[in-house]
Amino acid sequence: MHRPARSRAAVAVITSILSLSLATGCSGTKSDSADDGSGKGSRSTGAAKALSKPELAKSIIAQGDVKGYKVGSADRADAATTSKDDIKVVDEKCEPLAYVLSGFAPGDSTAYVNRQVTEKKAAPSAASDLSEDATEEEFEDALTEGMSVSVTIVSLSSYEGDGAEKATTSVSDALDACANGFKVSSDGDSQKFTKVAEEKSSGEGDDSVAFAVTGDMDGDTGTVHGEVVRRGSVVATYYTLNLGAMMSGKAYDIPAEIIAAQTSKIS
Repeated sequence: MHRPARSRAAVAVITSILSLSLATGCSGTKSDSADDGSGKGSRSTGAAKALSKPELAKSIIAQGDVKGYKVGSADRADAATTSKDDIKVVDEKCEPLAYVLSGFAPGDSTAYVNRQVTEKKAAPSAASDLSEDATEEEFEDALTEGMSVSVTIVSLSSYEGDGAEKATTSVSDALDACANGFKVSSDGDSQKFTKVAEEKSSGEGDDSVAFAVTGDMDGDTGTVHGEVVRRGSVVATYYTLNLGAMMSGKAYDIPAEIIAAQTSKIS
């Protein structure tokens, strides 16, 4: 049985995007650094005090907070990218977007934690179980079904003073500055993003901004979604991908229940 060419192409572009997102270490143990932005925001944080890493750990989403999802570590011991310093962006104005897509804090935070939130689904029929006589359409349907699971990286970062407001603004500013895409590399792997578009945000927190980023590989594209929500001195970031949806072209988004559950823990 031969794998359909369209499936191969879809897997290729998805793998390329993954190399700079979920393939990172996301440890957050090294000091963050990013463009501060212009400091504009809907509600000022004033002289907000930054939370410590233990305080953030108590506030981040945990197992049982969202029904239908498994919450676990976002760290990968085998990942080559373990620090924001490993990520190189051609245009520094686009760095905040690259950091969110890599599971890191968008700004110069004083503390940082993250988690991976994976959708629970009944085990589908595997593509490998199909007979040799299966059609290309049957193979592709089985492959897509098996990969149609939303995976979201949630991070919390804390900032002194108006740092959280500036971090959020830096992401908002990047949407205009990087609308035509940007190029990012890490540990020898590079990814070309061809389009950045603002999306309707959840409206949670004091400030929120959402966006979609489209990646390209030899003419095949895949879109991932991000959102940044600020509540006082804490910034929550969300990065979601659904491999099956990307392969089939089906629309998907960051699960609203995840954002709501996390916001309730930092309110």
